[in-house]
Amino acid sequence: MIEDLNSRYGLTPVHSEVVEACKIVKPCHALDMGCSNGRNALYLSQLEFNVTAIDTNAGAIDMLQSISLEQNMNNIKPQVYDINNASLSEDYGFISCTVTLMFIDPSRVDDVIADIQKRTLSGGYNLIVCAMSTEEHPCPVRFPFTLKTGQLREAYDGWEFIKYNEDVGTMHNGAKLQFATMLARKPD
Repeated sequence: MIEDLNSRYGLTPVHSEVVEACKIVKPCHALDMGCSNGRNALYLSQLEFNVTAIDTNAGAIDMLQSISLEQNMNNIKPQVYDINNASLSEDYGFISCTVTLMFIDPSRVDDVIADIQKRTLSGGYNLIVCAMSTEEHPCPVRFPFTLKTGQLREAYDGWEFIKYNEDVGTMHNGAKLQFATMLARKPD
């Protein structure tokens, strides 16, 4: 049974799309990009994924390291890493990047997505949830980067879309905005 470690440690809940993806994606070597304090990494760990969790915030990585040690979770590897580098060094069966791309350098987005794709094993999955700004729904939050209509779908041309939508949703802080949500499988 999965323990609610997030509430125990004062973290926001596991992202709903990560929970949904794990109904399809079987435990494997996973990457949690922009993991913050580890809300999604802890969940994946309990499902027996081997998780590399990366973030630029050293304090958040230290907190996740402390939680994983306290909980004897030796299948989480927290690392300080700047996603803008677009130079991942390992391959993964599942890469989760939820509400992270909108905080990176806009000039690096194409390189970051290309690196994610390159570092996904054949038959592996990418989960991306990112804010959008469209004419119908201008983004009310001044993120460094937002996706345009169809931009994420185009970047994953040739992949199998398990889920893809560009719906209006609510962030955990209550802000309503349009998100691109994608779970895609890399061809074998």
